Amino acid sequence: MNNEDLQQRIHDAIANPKNIGEMDNADSVGTVGSAECGDMLRMWVKFKEDAQGRKIIDRATFQTFGCETAIAVASVATELIAGKTVAEALSMSGTDLAAPLGALPPMKIHCAQLVENALRSALTPQSAAPQAAPVQAPQATTLFDQLHSGTAPEKKVKVVLKPPPSA
Repeated sequence: MNNEDLQQRIHDAIANPKNIGEMDNADSVGTVGSAECGDMLRMWVKFKEDAQGRKIIDRATFQTFGCETAIAVASVATELIAGKTVAEALSMSGTDLAAPLGALPPMKIHCAQLVENALRSALTPQSAAPQAAPVQAPQATTLFDQLHSGTAPEKKVKVVLKPPPSA
């Protein structure tokens, strides 16, 4: 796949992102990133029981302050993990989660890792979660709230909402 194909797939995923936004009554929420650098991603997960009695991911949504590639990877990843058990989803790498987009260039691999870490944060019990990766904000329900609630560092952060790409 060439760079133009990758750019087109990313553009398509951004033009029609799947599962973007907060989820009411989520069973689990994971947040990773840093308000200092600006790359943050929060993922909500809802579970259900399948016909065999296994706990599987019914639905996942995300919200991010990150680049277009992070949005595209999160969008396709939420589609990929639906119907998987927690163990199956946790076994997926950032490369697996970004696979529908094609191979990411080295400078964009961190976008897939951001999505992978948010998924791990949402699916790993807090006692077993890595100490440095998740950013916990019990009072802040959205990334915007977290940046403005005092749980983010005392550094000023300017949030600029970009209009969706025109068709």
